Amino acid sequence: MPYFETLPLSSQTAYAQLLDAALSADHLRSIADLPGSFAQKTVKGTSYWYYQYYEPSGKRTQVFIGPDNDAVRRLMARRAQPAAGESLMPLARSALALGCAPVISRQLKVIGRLADYGFFRAGGVLIGTHAFLAYGNMLGLRWGDSSRTQDIDFAHSGKSVSLALPATVKVETHSAIESLEMGFLPVSALSGKSGATYLNPKEPEFRLDFLTVPHRRGEEAYLHPQLNVPLQPLKFMEFSLENIQQTVMFDPGNAVLVSVPHPARYALHKLIVYGEREGTFAAKSAKDLQQAASLLAYYREHRPWEVDEAWTDLLSRGKGWQRRAERGVAALDRFHPDLDAGNWLTS
Repeated sequence: MPYFETLPLSSQTAYAQLLDAALSADHLRSIADLPGSFAQKTVKGTSYWYYQYYEPSGKRTQVFIGPDNDAVRRLMARRAQPAAGESLMPLARSALALGCAPVISRQLKVIGRLADYGFFRAGGVLIGTHAFLAYGNMLGLRWGDSSRTQDIDFAHSGKSVSLALPATVKVETHSAIESLEMGFLPVSALSGKSGATYLNPKEPEFRLDFLTVPHRRGEEAYLHPQLNVPLQPLKFMEFSLENIQQTVMFDPGNAVLVSVPHPARYALHKLIVYGEREGTFAAKSAKDLQQAASLLAYYREHRPWEVDEAWTDLLSRGKGWQRRAERGVAALDRFHPDLDAGNWLTS
């Protein structure tokens, strides 16, 4: 089976237009884009405007806009125009019609709800197979391996990033998951505390996992105070959380701007993970290796220097990193000899 097919130029152009529009909508988002209405109040003879809206959880919030003046009235006029998210829909449908790959709608609903609550703005990253599927549109490809997954994996740098966030920043991730009303419940760890996984007992394969960078050996999942969700430390995760990229994921009715690892780093991280658990979790290991092979096949042909730079960084991190990565490369040579990964990466 070929690793990928190149999407037509029309598909690549449609995706690029959608991504540009999603980035602009995200950067230009204002109070006027939130669902709600303006309310006027008079205080000591002076007229003021407020904006009343409902948060995704259903909580009603009122934000002070300012006194009755031309600037506030311009904002009110803008509110009468279509919201930024609505303007993305024609572009999303065009991209789908031209061959770009959609996301399963109920999975995009979860990703979109976390985006609404600010998870990605606060440093959250979408990882795992959903990131791999997003790379197809991002790189102008249709993957030969079209396997899907019910898992949705998220990551955050955790304690190291919390130092850079103001103490007042709160991302109610747990509330976002509850507001979906999709039956997700936190899974308890052996200690009895809530773990970093949510699942629906009626659909145990449909699960949400939250991962982070470990700070000490044997560290257990911990509740991140500003994200309000438990994070499970995973060895080597920090390699994927550098040089984060933005992409847009969509279905016919929604488009969501998300953060994902750099594809080259994602591929090499899969090799490290394969080397870490070689001999166990055979099915998942095979999927990891297939994803790494697909991405490396693209980069060898188009931008090999980006893999070279990431590989050099990986090797600089110590013998443990090198040993696991070399196991992954050896596996690539066994199962995907046409890549000639050993000669390319280790030369």
